[in-house]
Amino acid sequence: MSDERRPPAGVDLTTPNTARIYDYLLGGKDNYAADRRVAEELLAVIPEARTAARENHAFIGRAVRFLAALGVRQFIDIGTKLPARGNVREAVAEVAPDAAVVFADGDPVVLAHARALLAGRGGTGTGRTAVVRCDPRRPAAVFDDPEVRACIDVDRPVACILDRVLHFIGDDAEAAEVVRGVHDALPPGGHLVFTHITQDPEPQSGGDVGAVFKPTDRHFWGRSRARILDIVGRFDLLDPGLTYTPQWRPDPGTGTFVNPERTFTLAGVGRRR
Repeated sequence: MSDERRPPAGVDLTTPNTARIYDYLLGGKDNYAADRRVAEELLAVIPEARTAARENHAFIGRAVRFLAALGVRQFIDIGTKLPARGNVREAVAEVAPDAAVVFADGDPVVLAHARALLAGRGGTGTGRTAVVRCDPRRPAAVFDDPEVRACIDVDRPVACILDRVLHFIGDDAEAAEVVRGVHDALPPGGHLVFTHITQDPEPQSGGDVGAVFKPTDRHFWGRSRARILDIVGRFDLLDPGLTYTPQWRPDPGTGTFVNPERTFTLAGVGRRR
């Protein structure tokens, strides 16, 4: 999309934004020159970055459809990023058109785009949808938001999605506390859907990737599988456990994904104890 279009109010076009970089990697049009420059630099370091983004997006779709098939009808997407095609609302509607979906983020860029895009598209399905402000470092607070409470019945099962959120929290103890807060806020039968970048496949790339993202509005920390398991340990992971995104319940007929570790993203679905 041309940079000459009018951006949403408050959008900074000069600082690369991680949500818009992700949008570019997914093939979206809600990004600008600064975002595309960082994305191309990332692709030079990690050529699989575009595939990794798409597999991450596909995992979220499979996970929420799986939970909807189990009967979950309420979803809170925290750290939602830009609502690309196949977003949580659209994916859930394939199974449960009446499901309620909340998009929550603390980034004004994301909130502006989310409200505009969702309003413009009219939405899929008949369920309730809300877009609310939320600090991803304190996601449990979203359950107290009046708009969320008007949309979500906390006495019924809820799925909370932390998609590429935890690796933006550099301290392991703080990340675990975030997960604990979500766990305690969820009702019995609630679920956590999460993804987390890992540098296990290529530890030496961390410095180069960090340098690429230095000009952006946020920085992330890749963790080992063991540390990620510790952070989400309050939840019981459903089969197949913590896997690389393409390995989590792949759709029938998709074949075997070659070198799934090159997505650099571990993912899972946990159930509240």
